[in-house]
Amino acid sequence: MNPQKHIKKIMTITAASLLFSFISITGANTPAEKGFDVAARSDRSDRGFSDSVVQLKMVMRNKAGKQTQRSLLISTLEVPDETLGDRSLIVFDSPADISGTALLSHVKILDPDDQWLYLPGLKRIKRISSVNKSGPFVGSEFAFEDFTALELKKYTYKYLGEKDLNGIMCDMVERYPRYEYSGYTKQVSWIDQQVFQVRKVDFYDRKGDLLKTLILDDYKSYNSGFWRSHTMKMVNHQTGKSTDLLYGDYLFKKGLSKNDFSKSALKRIR
Repeated sequence: MNPQKHIKKIMTITAASLLFSFISITGANTPAEKGFDVAARSDRSDRGFSDSVVQLKMVMRNKAGKQTQRSLLISTLEVPDETLGDRSLIVFDSPADISGTALLSHVKILDPDDQWLYLPGLKRIKRISSVNKSGPFVGSEFAFEDFTALELKKYTYKYLGEKDLNGIMCDMVERYPRYEYSGYTKQVSWIDQQVFQVRKVDFYDRKGDLLKTLILDDYKSYNSGFWRSHTMKMVNHQTGKSTDLLYGDYLFKKGLSKNDFSKSALKRIR
């Protein structure tokens, strides 16, 4: 095919897809329908990545500003079916006292997520209780459930309106966890209207009070067409603590399979 005709065809398909999304969203009748449509557009803009691997640093700060750093690797396996969830594996490289510690997650939608923590010092695999996922992950301000909370159908939604966030016009969507043991009553997400990426999330605790805020920044578009944030900062408003996740470059379509995300795979971690 002529390269110019090929590019023109891609642009035509992309424009048609965006127009369809716009019509779908603007045609929503209720705040719940529009909230779902905005969230769905954001979620589905990321579909098709297959799998990914990324190295990152975790920087934890206490109320006084004292820092603790850790390095880790996150692998993700996409499950295309929206009624199911993706799989992920987090493995710590440093410091030495937690090197080899790993968290394996098999995401579910309405049922409790399956999560296992591997403790190399004990050579033990510990299943995370379905009612204890709101606890802090290795002392950070991220909870266990924060690592499995991105699935579209884990929530019901309500559209709140548009608002400028540091010069970026966003759709504000309130979402309510359908999982009965969630540590949150609701979350308010700010979704970029241009590239459909989440820029900010406010988390409200079981009492309905603001607990944490997550800021997602330094987005990068890869040649494969996927956007990724390379700086995530979670601030706990009730404790004054914070945790930054600083990502390196993502590698996509590495040929990972379900075997790489099995309980037996945890025992092979070194």
